[in-house]
Amino acid sequence: MQKRGECSVKIATAIGLSFLALPIALAAQTPEQVTVIHAGQLLDKPGSAPRGASTLIIRNGRVAEVLSGHQAGPDGAKIIDLKQKFVLPGLIDSHVHLDSDAGGNAALIEAVTDSPARAAYRAAGNAKKTLMAGFTTVRNLGDGSGATLALRDAVAAGELPGPRIIDAGRSISTTSGHMDATLSLSEDLHGSIGQENLCDGVESCRQAVRKQIRRGVDVIKIATTGGVNSRIGAGLGRQLFDDEVKALVDTAHLYGKKMAVHAHGEDGINAALAAGADSIEHGTMLDDMSIKLFKASGAYYVPTLSTVNGYIERLAANPNAYPPDVLAKVKWRIGVTGKSLAKAYPAGVKIAFGTDAGVSKHGRNADEFELMVKHGMPASAAIQAATVNAATLLGVEKEVGSLEPGKAADLIAVDGDPTVDVTVLKAVKFVMKDGKVFKDE
Repeated sequence: MQKRGECSVKIATAIGLSFLALPIALAAQTPEQVTVIHAGQLLDKPGSAPRGASTLIIRNGRVAEVLSGHQAGPDGAKIIDLKQKFVLPGLIDSHVHLDSDAGGNAALIEAVTDSPARAAYRAAGNAKKTLMAGFTTVRNLGDGSGATLALRDAVAAGELPGPRIIDAGRSISTTSGHMDATLSLSEDLHGSIGQENLCDGVESCRQAVRKQIRRGVDVIKIATTGGVNSRIGAGLGRQLFDDEVKALVDTAHLYGKKMAVHAHGEDGINAALAAGADSIEHGTMLDDMSIKLFKASGAYYVPTLSTVNGYIERLAANPNAYPPDVLAKVKWRIGVTGKSLAKAYPAGVKIAFGTDAGVSKHGRNADEFELMVKHGMPASAAIQAATVNAATLLGVEKEVGSLEPGKAADLIAVDGDPTVDVTVLKAVKFVMKDGKVFKDE
């Protein structure tokens, strides 16, 4: 006779095993999601010539096949007709600030009146604008509240629409440097402003990097020079010593994080490149040594030309939008923008697309293409900068940047051939990210 205890154990075991098997059974019943896209023209590998009529087979959010002609695809697949469109990979902006669209005096007021919750909602709105503009991946280079770190995770979990986000947390500079949020504020307010992102001296700089890594950032950003928007008349030259720059870069690399460097003056640019920076943001005053250092190190140049659009538009609306010290730098930046790109591109420096959106308007990221072409880049090279080059810089080249089997199904469609007329990228008609359609006009 079987004992009652033994029987209970057997029943419990059977029930437990059945529950363990349940997820496996459910997974087996989940139908494969297959989408077939018929493209009029297809730029599957930026840097190569576009293909003619083509078919993309998307399985469970990833590119499975790229076929010539318009093929029927598997039975039961969803068909998306883009036969009258030019299809290319989702675009990548290597330099954005999703938590703001303000500038000048308005940005200062926003910084001291808005709550972190308000910044979070604004970041979410700007992320959606960016995605609808065809940018399916961005690198967010600076956010004081932590809003975009949280947004990064919410987007990745499918809770909110937006591009995949590579986030730097708070940008690092010296005391009184470009990232010092207390500049121009009353000293009575300084104690209420978080300053863990400021560093002075080697050990302090190492600690500043580690504090951002502790927050879970993907990349580190520092400023080796002053900034156009810094509310201080200290110019745009170098603000870090060699040992401080090296400590910052080495600490980021120690933790496996890439280093993005805000730099305008050639002294700060060259110091960062010599220390091993992975990218130079803005790079407004490249000299011959800068070009040599770029090529020797393999670092990327992110020109952020469309910042000038934001400056020009704000000044047109309000001539007093910027305080005098900042206004002088704004006018200088407008006058010299593009000269470094005109020098860097023909010299073979690697270029990655980035806008500094937040200084310019979110959702208008594609304005940068027109300026890149204006200052010497062929349209096809500008597109490559916003796809395969940017993906490599961000460390996501195995996921995005081209439409190849195994990669995420991030793609957009436009009217006309952007390799001939890059301005068509300002009017994206179709956006897919991870196989999900977010825009279809």
